[in-house]
Amino acid sequence: MLWYKAWLETRWRFLIGLALLILSATGTVFAYPRVAGLLSAAPKVEVSGEIGRRVMEAIELSRSYRSYVWSQWFRQNMPQMWGLFAVLIGTGGLLSQGSGGGALFTLSLPITRQRLLAIRAATGLAELVVMALVPSLALVLLSPAIGQSYSLADALIHSACLFVAGTTFFSLAFLLSTIFTDVWRPALLACLVAVCLAVAAELVRNVWRYSILRVMTAEVYFRDGQLPWLGLVASAVLSAVMLLAAARNISRQDF
Repeated sequence: MLWYKAWLETRWRFLIGLALLILSATGTVFAYPRVAGLLSAAPKVEVSGEIGRRVMEAIELSRSYRSYVWSQWFRQNMPQMWGLFAVLIGTGGLLSQGSGGGALFTLSLPITRQRLLAIRAATGLAELVVMALVPSLALVLLSPAIGQSYSLADALIHSACLFVAGTTFFSLAFLLSTIFTDVWRPALLACLVAVCLAVAAELVRNVWRYSILRVMTAEVYFRDGQLPWLGLVASAVLSAVMLLAAARNISRQDF
């Protein structure tokens, strides 16, 4: 019953997010023939400065299908959309229920608060696993429709890196939901943290090298074929610490 209750609480956020991600993956695949056609027809462009460097990098990344998929999907669309829904799924819980009286029945059940929180967290993480895997698998399955192919192994590795590193934002929203009694403040604060990390990475290149966002994109794997083990371990530890802090906060609450 508790698993079902947790599913009911997050199901629309999960289903809407999954549908949007699948649609985005489909659009990414079917946009490639047009992008490839434009690149072959356009003359070689030389642009100076930082903006020029980024333009040339984007053009070069779009010349092969594997590079195009990584730059458009695994580096941009997927982390942004998935990260947003990770935050939304992480919000809510006992405090938001309690502000409207919904937590009284749940707390009256013969189960500890820590177990309640663990079930809620496990449900959210399971939904995020599906949201990380299914759209990327759809991309693999749809690629032959445009005469291309994308490695299943690459899709699984990128999705795994996205999930492991991206759960830090889920865990942050989850932790903030044990501090604030509404749904929107945890979501806004977690999104603000993600935006600040992205801006810092854009302004200071060295920040990007050590950013969780870089681990989410698995850039090291794309460029060098190596997994970002240090970033993955650090992300997993950080997520676990925040989830444990959330459990401790709930155990101290007076409902």
